[in-house]
Amino acid sequence: MDRFTTLVSIACPLGLENIDTDQLIPARFMSRPRNAGYGGFLLHDLRFASDGSSKYCCIDDPACRGAKILVARRNFGTGSSREAAVYALWDFGIRCVIAPSFGDIFASNAVKNGLLPAQVSEADAEKLLAACSADPAAIMTVDLEAVTIAVAGLVCPFAIDPVRRLQLLNGWDDLDLTLLHRDAIDRFRRLHHQERPWAVPARVPSSRISLA
Repeated sequence: MDRFTTLVSIACPLGLENIDTDQLIPARFMSRPRNAGYGGFLLHDLRFASDGSSKYCCIDDPACRGAKILVARRNFGTGSSREAAVYALWDFGIRCVIAPSFGDIFASNAVKNGLLPAQVSEADAEKLLAACSADPAAIMTVDLEAVTIAVAGLVCPFAIDPVRRLQLLNGWDDLDLTLLHRDAIDRFRRLHHQERPWAVPARVPSSRISLA
């Protein structure tokens, strides 16, 4: 996973609340292999009518083309635990979602894939939405080290779980976090073997293993 320190980009003002994971990617598109890409299905039913014709959605607005930041209202990513919702955002090019609140599992899945869920107050979310809508070309800076978002002279703090922030700043997955405690794990293992040898499974020589 790549490190996330500072993201500089235009932002797309989605401005909707209660965007659930089925809206982010409807279940009928999730049979595709991951390497086939999910970006084309992001917010599919908000972008396309049942006959396949296009409907207006801000993420398709030419003014938002290339945006790596999405600004929404409360309760973003609620619903099912599907990780494909994050895949769809990532494959579309989104690297940060800003909202007043997130579904817990969505936020966890986001971090595991290198995408930042930046939680702001509802008041600050409205200010950021207004700034992006007023000037679609305005450059937004999301600074994970300073934990701030800046655009058009406005600077807002955001919140993120400290462990998740550490993972993103260093590009660590859950295994990397576990390995931070490798010395302690090794010490426990040695002591456990010494104090409870009866609890350690005996090793069977490979010559005695039957595949029948």
